[in-house]
Amino acid sequence: MDELKNQLIEKLGLDDGAASSAIEMVLGFVKDKLPDGAQGMIDSISNGEEGAGGALDAVKGLFGK
Repeated sequence: MDELKNQLIEKLGLDDGAASSAIEMVLGFVKDKLPDGAQGMIDSISNGEEGAGGALDAVKGLFGK
């Protein structure tokens, strides 16, 4: 999440707090749209848990990345 926060700060000129708030808002939105069983994947990614990289790649695949 640090990489995303840094990009928000650099590219959009947000301060640290605003970037963190934006990330939390987007994560909450995404979690609300996922089935109940898949919401833990977002929590794992946002907490930087080990093994979350595979989950992150799966999410990126959903968006054609």
